Amino acid sequence: MAQHNLENVDTSEYPHINKGLDGIVAFSTTKSFIDGQKGELIYSGYNIDTLAENATFEEVCFLLWHDRLPNSSELEELKSDLIAQRELPSPVLEYIKTTNKDAEPMSVLRSAVSMLADFQAVKGKGSEEENLKHAVAMTAQMPTIIAAFDRARNGLEIVAPLNEGSTAFNFLYMLNGEKPGTAAEKTMDLCLILHAEHGMNASTFTARTICATESDMFSAVTGAIGALKGPLHGGANTAVMNTLLELQKQNGKADPVAFTKEKLARKEKIMGFGHRVYKTFDPRAFHLQKMSKQLSEETGQEKLYDWSEAMLKTMKNEKNIDPNVDFFSATVYYSIGIKPDLYTCIFTMSRVSGWSAHYIEQAANNRLIRPRALYIGEKNLDWVPLEDR
Repeated sequence: MAQHNLENVDTSEYPHINKGLDGIVAFSTTKSFIDGQKGELIYSGYNIDTLAENATFEEVCFLLWHDRLPNSSELEELKSDLIAQRELPSPVLEYIKTTNKDAEPMSVLRSAVSMLADFQAVKGKGSEEENLKHAVAMTAQMPTIIAAFDRARNGLEIVAPLNEGSTAFNFLYMLNGEKPGTAAEKTMDLCLILHAEHGMNASTFTARTICATESDMFSAVTGAIGALKGPLHGGANTAVMNTLLELQKQNGKADPVAFTKEKLARKEKIMGFGHRVYKTFDPRAFHLQKMSKQLSEETGQEKLYDWSEAMLKTMKNEKNIDPNVDFFSATVYYSIGIKPDLYTCIFTMSRVSGWSAHYIEQAANNRLIRPRALYIGEKNLDWVPLEDR
């Protein structure tokens, strides 16, 4: 394929290019606000620190969907609705049981979520009431899909969801086959809160773009899962954990400082550091760092935390780069017994609350998303007969 150099192209008749859409404002939203310089994250008016210290994931879902916190009766109604929707349609469960056991969990989740639309009254863009119903259904059923596939691929009996308990409690129960303790439930709930929403990232933009065509919410979320699946977006925490496990294989000779410097010298990307928006410490990472330290001590995984701290300091000294949400979420998940290749799936079962909130917001004030592209190829070439090419 011919290569074209933008420097040699007359772009005077075009708007300037912002590679990766840097700085382009495409929407207004009430769902979240990020101040990258201050390291501040707001969900519908509430600072992430306030929510991390006080809220439950179910309250955060309601907040994102309604732009306000629920009262006690509204919260109980939402909890009941989520519990009622946890079970999967039989064909979806059968797909999970029979699909390739070596498949990527995110691929299975993407396909299963797409299948869910077949069992809902989905006909293009729904009413706000219908969209809220679909948001609840996907938020309730994603944990069931993830836990069911993990057990099926490991030859274990699939555990049916409970008709009680929080989203975090039920997920850990279905995943491990036993009810979690209070500390594990609280940890899982905090992780769901911290990943629920985060501005106009690639997957959220994808969801809104699909919504803008007046396609249904299941299509939008399926597309968003495809975007999140990429390692530059949602897969970083798995890569972080694999890096730490690589150190662990060095049998007592691990040197995280030298390890990090060697990777930097080879110009290798070290996942879990830096962010497109934050120019300081990611506020979500602050809460996960505290949780990681506590859990590593409780589970005898202190080395993993110590290595993480050493890598953090090295990256700060060498590159002046701070960690993002993925860096400490990796060790948090690992400490509560979750396999690294499930990390992005857990990200997804939280972020569906934000995606669906953006879908509802986009649908309420929609305009088809149609950006321009700068054409830099040839024009009006002469036709060359097939035998002369």
